[in-house]
Amino acid sequence: MKSMTKSLWLALLVVFALFAAACGDDDDSTSETSASADDAAAEEEDHSDDDDHGDDDHGDDDDHDHDEEEAVASLPGEGVSVTMARANWSTGYMQAAIYKALLEELGYEVNEPADLELPPSNFFTALGEGEVDFWANSWYPGHSSWWNNELSDGSIVGDKISVVGEEMMAGGLQGFLTNKSIVDANPGLTFDQIASDPDLIALYDAADTTPGDGIVQMLGCPEDWTCDDIINENIEFAGWDTMEQTKAGYDAMVAEAVGRAADDVPFIIYTWTPSAYVTQLIPGDNAMWLAMEADSVLDGSITPEFDQRVDGVAVPAALGTDTCSADPCHLGWVAADIQVSANNEFLAANPAAEALFEQVQISVIDVALQNVLYDGGENTTEDVNGHAADWIADNRAQVDEWIATAIAAG
Repeated sequence: MKSMTKSLWLALLVVFALFAAACGDDDDSTSETSASADDAAAEEEDHSDDDDHGDDDHGDDDDHDHDEEEAVASLPGEGVSVTMARANWSTGYMQAAIYKALLEELGYEVNEPADLELPPSNFFTALGEGEVDFWANSWYPGHSSWWNNELSDGSIVGDKISVVGEEMMAGGLQGFLTNKSIVDANPGLTFDQIASDPDLIALYDAADTTPGDGIVQMLGCPEDWTCDDIINENIEFAGWDTMEQTKAGYDAMVAEAVGRAADDVPFIIYTWTPSAYVTQLIPGDNAMWLAMEADSVLDGSITPEFDQRVDGVAVPAALGTDTCSADPCHLGWVAADIQVSANNEFLAANPAAEALFEQVQISVIDVALQNVLYDGGENTTEDVNGHAADWIADNRAQVDEWIATAIAAG
């Protein structure tokens, strides 16, 4: 991608820290895959030398060229049209563009995902009905709730679709941010404390959209995502009767929170990574992650798919008090797995595409840096496709391994 600005470097530092908080000390699978790609390339080169020697013995150069032409002409996706969607949040645009480009390398004809942008509330039903073949923007476990939607034939979405691959496992760190100045004045601050302390309720209430009603209005999620439902359920589960969420366009809510942070006006806003949002509301600078008590973390007792615990235990993020309001830092969300969801009939008919989906992994750092480019003005469809092309070029050895495996499967 392009030379790094100060914001890019800031994004890199912030997301490295957040990725560590979400994933702990897991091995770098990208490096391992790249290494194996290099080994495979070296091995292939050795075999290629042997093959060339054999061709010299038999004088079959013309046949070899013919075989190569036949291989190119028989890509597994030739003659197959794929309908893919992308989610209606910009932080997932590049991933969609990457999958489109990789499928095209397999010979598939793929629509422009920017022309079929859907919220989860519509996508999963369309996927189950077979109107869409796949997308790369599912956030699990939260999106599992859409699998219960009923389809026109009386079945449910979950009967017709599958999760494929490990695109960004534990890549979606989620939580709420609030003013650093308020945290500094209230060490160990939690959601539960704000919801029960009359002085804190009055402080936040005075700054929200309906001041003076005794209700703290936090900036939440758009109506047609999934996080809005999870937030509402968390309010009910934890008994935060003095709190509610405001639902609006997300970028508008971020702009409002950034303005409040600059003016030292109280705010609470939901956000996530990878994104450029944490380069505007910066944990440890003008904002802090807002913790909640372990008992307030959703346990799935209301909606099983919204369970935010691990084996029944609320697991804190590995964030210290330099970026989080309390220790331990229970953000209230498990780090989401960002994965492909695909129609089962499409997968059965296209083993090459399924094999590709099973292999692709994308670095959360790379996505965060692209999000900053997008937020900085490189935000056209052409720009996003260019970012995807740059990513593929930067990871060419690894991509070639994925493509070769997919072709073999097809």
